[in-house]
Amino acid sequence: MADERRCTVGLDLGTSGMKGVALDGSGRVAARAQCGYPTSRPEPGASEQDPGDWLRATASVLGELASACDPRGWAGIGLSGMIPTLVAADARGEAIGAAVTWEDARADSFATSLEDAVGARALFEVTGQRVDGRYLVPMLLRLLEEARGRGRTERPVATIRSAKDHLFAWLTGDLATDPSTATGFGCYDLLGETWSAPVTEAAAALAGGALPELPPIVASTTWSPLQASRAAALGLPAGVPVVVGAADSVLGALGLGVERAGSVAYVAGTSSVVLGLSERAIFDEQRRCLVTPLALPGLFGIEMDLLATGSSLAWLAGLFGSTDVGGCAELASDLEPGDAPLFLPYLGGGEQGALWDPTLRGALLGLELRHGRGHLARGLLDGIVVESRRCIAVLEELGIACDTIHVAGGSASSSAFLAGLADATGHEVRLAGDGEVDVSAIGAARLVAVALLGASAPTEGAVAREGARAVVEPDPGRSAAWDALARSYDEARAGIRRTSERG
Repeated sequence: MADERRCTVGLDLGTSGMKGVALDGSGRVAARAQCGYPTSRPEPGASEQDPGDWLRATASVLGELASACDPRGWAGIGLSGMIPTLVAADARGEAIGAAVTWEDARADSFATSLEDAVGARALFEVTGQRVDGRYLVPMLLRLLEEARGRGRTERPVATIRSAKDHLFAWLTGDLATDPSTATGFGCYDLLGETWSAPVTEAAAALAGGALPELPPIVASTTWSPLQASRAAALGLPAGVPVVVGAADSVLGALGLGVERAGSVAYVAGTSSVVLGLSERAIFDEQRRCLVTPLALPGLFGIEMDLLATGSSLAWLAGLFGSTDVGGCAELASDLEPGDAPLFLPYLGGGEQGALWDPTLRGALLGLELRHGRGHLARGLLDGIVVESRRCIAVLEELGIACDTIHVAGGSASSSAFLAGLADATGHEVRLAGDGEVDVSAIGAARLVAVALLGASAPTEGAVAREGARAVVEPDPGRSAAWDALARSYDEARAGIRRTSERG
């Protein structure tokens, strides 16, 4: 058994699975566990999951952590979760049908209707979000229209909640959301810190009636006790505090110790989050980035999300007959940037990042007989680096210094990617030395220490002393090559668009 004194537990309900960590009294990782679950894609653009799979994965992960760290010494459990992911629930709080994940692209027309009703600029200035069909309110509008088409024979929707909200309610019996998760609904008043009446009223008009209940919004550090019946089923002590937590991007930054204005957290998973920290909410005139309240007060995240990074590498690895995403990325390490076909990395059905173009699709240009697996991996990594570079450039334009880019996530840990990101952006890149695939769970556990044990947030210096697995300095001599490569990718994207428009 690991030292369980003041042990804090973090759970991250992610796109591909549940990850959990237990931190000991010194804040070091004492135990890890994970459990995957599938995504169903029943039609083009669809991405659905069974909320029951999340709950079974939670039980499995908590059981593994309890076997390593005696749960009688747990100070609390903190939650992190993917956003936006919609759970429609009945009056008993039970999920109605499948959850609709953030990868789902079927509600774009409903988002356009909401933008038209509120005004695109007004909606952005209220929510800090460029609301598209991946947000919960447009997803809900699509579900309600489908229900009308079926004559509303199923259970009526009483509440809507994000994935983490559903997990919190299952564990504690209380329904609540936090500000960062609330941004994924598409109707959260960012500066007013409440649900926006103009937006919800516009959505209700589009729905043809009142919307289902929205969760109460509470601070990320708010907690409720683990309910007795759930504790008995999980083999845990009743009353263990469960902290509401925050979105995975926000807690990824906390897990990395990125808490200083001007710093950047790059959290790579199925998608990649580029999060610059600012002392004020910055509403970009071009709406290229989102504004996200952080888990602890006083800072905002200026955020851009690349939709398909780890998922694209996993797809490519699968074509190679492998499940080793890291190994796939390392195939690129023997090649130079640009020594590969141009691989436009928009495999997720459009792109957000700094482009916000739902029509973009992946493409390979310049393929030759000499090209092998390493060339395809190099081309894909180059494309991801180019889009990451674009995001960093936007943050710099908005006044965020980006002096060091703190990276975590298995899909971004290859030497080729780290060197490319440093050289392309001109900034030092520091890869987390611990928790490289579960940094959001680590952030959730650290939030427990802040909320319940009076700890302060970890500083970047403290995290640095724990040791980075890699620190990569930029090579100024490679900057011009990345400038040229970025132009090639932009020209290729524009050329494909022109061909498509003529077509």
